Amino acid sequence: MAENNVKKWYVVRAVSGQENKVKAYIETEINRLGLGDFISQVLVPTEKVVQVRDGKKITKDKVYFPGYVMIEANLAGEIPHIIKSITSVIGFLGEVKGGDPVPLRLSEVNRMLGKVDELAVNTDTQNIPFNIGETIKVIDGPFNGFNGTIEKINDEKRKLEVMVKIFGRRTPLELSFMQVEKV
Repeated sequence: MAENNVKKWYVVRAVSGQENKVKAYIETEINRLGLGDFISQVLVPTEKVVQVRDGKKITKDKVYFPGYVMIEANLAGEIPHIIKSITSVIGFLGEVKGGDPVPLRLSEVNRMLGKVDELAVNTDTQNIPFNIGETIKVIDGPFNGFNGTIEKINDEKRKLEVMVKIFGRRTPLELSFMQVEKV
């Protein structure tokens, strides 16, 4: 059985905005039918997008390829039919409409997964880009343009306590990592 269970990556077209629901539906359905051997991963490639709302920076996961859900699967027997019958699934990405699903080439998969990994890695390595005692410049907010010295770092909240000289007086400010840059 294991020999012919070769999995390839396919792209499932979904109703735009429903990608995460489709992923959940596929996973639930596969588990319900006990077909976990045939489908190993369901992925919605996302990227982290920083938006500023009411002066606050909010990080959101934005779907990188709207309308597409990637699955690593062995599309044996009923599997394509099962996936196509899931709510919000339009069908598979294929060469011909209504034809067999066409697997992605390895280079495409690596590019898409590479993008996902790269985006995931990006946020990790950005862990604490600052050190206590370092001089920074405020680049956002009412103190834009002021230089200051980092006194404390709160990694969890991604905030810094910065001592800034304002009118000759040392004033502590709490700033987010995104509001400052190294000098």
